[in-house]
Amino acid sequence: MGFYIVQILTGLSNASALFLVACGLSLIFGVTRIVNFAHGSFYMVGAYAAYAFIALLPHGVFFFWIGVLGAALAVGLLGAAVETSLLRRLYHAPELFLLVATFGIVLILQDLTRWLFGAEDLLGPRAPGLTGSVDIMGSLIPQYDLALIVIAPLILAGIWLLLHRTRWGVLVRAATEDREMVGALGVNQATLYTAVFFLGSFLAGLGGAVQLPKGGADLLMDMNVVAAAFVVVVVGGMGSITGAYLAAVIIGELSSFGILVLPQSTLVMMFLVMAVVLVIRPYGLFGRAEAPEQISGAVSVSLLQPASQRLRILGLVLLLAIVLLPAVADAFQLVLMTEIALVSLASMSLYFMMGPGGMLSFGHAAFFGGGAYAAALMVHYFQSPMALAIGLAPLLTGLLALVIGWFCVRLSGVYMAMLTLAFAQICWSIVFQWGGFTGGDDGILSIWPADWASGKVVFYYLTMIICIGGILALRYLIFAPFGYTMRACRDSALRAESIGINLRNHQWLAFAIAGGFAGLAGGIYVFSKGSVFPDAMAIPRSFDFLLMVLLGGVNTVFGPIVGSAAFIWLHDKISRIDFWQFILGCIFIVLVVAFPHGIAGYVNRRFGRYFVNQNY
Repeated sequence: MGFYIVQILTGLSNASALFLVACGLSLIFGVTRIVNFAHGSFYMVGAYAAYAFIALLPHGVFFFWIGVLGAALAVGLLGAAVETSLLRRLYHAPELFLLVATFGIVLILQDLTRWLFGAEDLLGPRAPGLTGSVDIMGSLIPQYDLALIVIAPLILAGIWLLLHRTRWGVLVRAATEDREMVGALGVNQATLYTAVFFLGSFLAGLGGAVQLPKGGADLLMDMNVVAAAFVVVVVGGMGSITGAYLAAVIIGELSSFGILVLPQSTLVMMFLVMAVVLVIRPYGLFGRAEAPEQISGAVSVSLLQPASQRLRILGLVLLLAIVLLPAVADAFQLVLMTEIALVSLASMSLYFMMGPGGMLSFGHAAFFGGGAYAAALMVHYFQSPMALAIGLAPLLTGLLALVIGWFCVRLSGVYMAMLTLAFAQICWSIVFQWGGFTGGDDGILSIWPADWASGKVVFYYLTMIICIGGILALRYLIFAPFGYTMRACRDSALRAESIGINLRNHQWLAFAIAGGFAGLAGGIYVFSKGSVFPDAMAIPRSFDFLLMVLLGGVNTVFGPIVGSAAFIWLHDKISRIDFWQFILGCIFIVLVVAFPHGIAGYVNRRFGRYFVNQNY
């Protein structure tokens, strides 16, 4: 009996730090609508800052907690500085475009932390006065775990009182419901946003600091915790602090007992929980449906117009340059162009559902990696010809997208995006842990092109034909009646349904088409690399595709191609330099500030009049 009591308490302890991070994330998103991927970095900085402060202060209970609070305060000030110096300049940009800026912050903080503290993991100091264990019916639990169990409800109570018993809290709750109305009433939104960002960052830093004696500090903390924090926020309901605490407890307990019943489930348990909750309750346990303007505002809505004669001539020139490139380029440049073409097709498929379709996805790599694994498995087990493997890959991933899309299109906004992330993580977990069939972490090797396509030039032309053909096919669908119907569903769902359009069916089909074309890119990818590993469908790969689309801009059809080329080229040039993440993060931030609607979006706004079809 004591063993099970200890497991319950361990689950509550694990939920405490997770709740602190999720609580801050929920506050920031609720008011500013920023999908803040840098929130995990603030958690990481909190742990490292606490390590430094505690090491500088005298040993003792009082000074230990002073170090913890000092670290949280420092992170809160860092978050406020980021908001005032960077994010405030971008509030007029599409909401999801700020994701690129926060991703740049992640890269910068990663390298700065590595430079200050080194790449080695740090062992956290023991908390004075809480170094022993408590015996519960023959089973031991650390005293510090019990302290964490007490800290989380105290923070929850304090935040609840702040939000419900102070004028500032009333303004925060009002801004969560309707920011525009709060601004119209004369409230200084800039000050309110900064204060919320400070509090949210403070809580993230506090979560990292209190976790230090239990788990130490390492450079992977940021990405490990931010996905879990988003899960907690979405399961609890966006903007609900009580829901975040309850969700953290549920996930903490399930993880604590799941490792006993089914150890393999630990990698995917919280995503399974999120998927089940969102299917049953589309807006989380305590959440509310997003306002229509919030949903549409997440993706930039613009009038797409067919290419003019000038733009078509420019496209033919670019196509001619692609055809002639092997005559002047070396082997490495052909490989780089091949990779750009592959990710351009995958990014274009994501844009197809994000731009015209208005559907957010944080898990698009499930279809890209799914296509790669489908082709690799057919070659590995059935010795399928390359042409057959590439041809079947989009069909199989299209079927996978039909299954996943059936659940996802019933949601919208960030809830839909997080459900796609959950399904993508489930797919990744299956590939990663089914080692006997998929090779697990070792991947599937020796998947080479057929003899007739083994030459770099031949494979280059094959890739270009397939990828450019796929991009043009998606472009054709965008300007076909189906594409116009998609945009009608995106712009006004109620009006579309009132004239007899089946909204869900159109979104479902668009979701499946996007998944199929991503699978086509993945099917070629595995032959270009000769192997495939689980990271082809991992969370970072999904975020890469999303960043490419946003970097190029969702205002033009050409945006995903520009964003993909810029992302791959920058990564290739900078990754060879020390502290390349810091440099790349700075470049992302500069691009965001200079081109708040994406690179192609800026070009379209600046020079679009020369390339617009005037007869449209």
